[in-house]
Amino acid sequence: MFSTSLTATDLVYMLDGAWVTLQLTFWAILLGSFGGLLCGLLRALAPRASLPLAWVLDVFRSVPLLIQFVLLNSFKSIAGLDISAFSVGCIVLGVYAAAYFTEIVRSGVLAVSPSVRRASRSLGLSYWQDLRYIVLPMATRVAFPGWLNLVLGVMKDTALVMWIGIVELLRASQTIVTRIQEPLLVLCIAGLIYYVMSLVVARLGARLERRWQEND
Repeated sequence: MFSTSLTATDLVYMLDGAWVTLQLTFWAILLGSFGGLLCGLLRALAPRASLPLAWVLDVFRSVPLLIQFVLLNSFKSIAGLDISAFSVGCIVLGVYAAAYFTEIVRSGVLAVSPSVRRASRSLGLSYWQDLRYIVLPMATRVAFPGWLNLVLGVMKDTALVMWIGIVELLRASQTIVTRIQEPLLVLCIAGLIYYVMSLVVARLGARLERRWQEND
């Protein structure tokens, strides 16, 4: 007969960790989407002028997230900044997401055919009207799948914030494993929670894409 030391309180503790994971994901994607949109437009519309920006973003894409967490958390302590570990996690994940979303936006904007832009200008639209009403709507549809994959990736990457003391889903699971010594059961439950959260995001994204297609 199956028996376990896992209690309802442990499950609630894991769900609390999952809520922290969702909060980290939300704020990181909000910051990353806003920053990535601005940087992506700059990279697409002024590639030469924004070349130094591309080099900086390459650093954040290349350096492992764990190192970025540790470095910013250490800098915070050395500089005496009154920033919570949660804020550090949001900032690092947000900048990391922005670095990737920049390229997603850039590729979306460049996917709009120059002939389409010339046609819109010939109809009397100004440069900014062309960008707002023609380029951005078309680029959004191209970039959306990449953005959705980025959201799912960031949700999993939040597990690394455990190294700076944040109790998210994985850290909560490890705490329970240490106490009851049932890693297989606890980690299977944690994996199921991650799966459910990712499935909800993926389904919402797929529904939005279908609506776009129906409106074409």
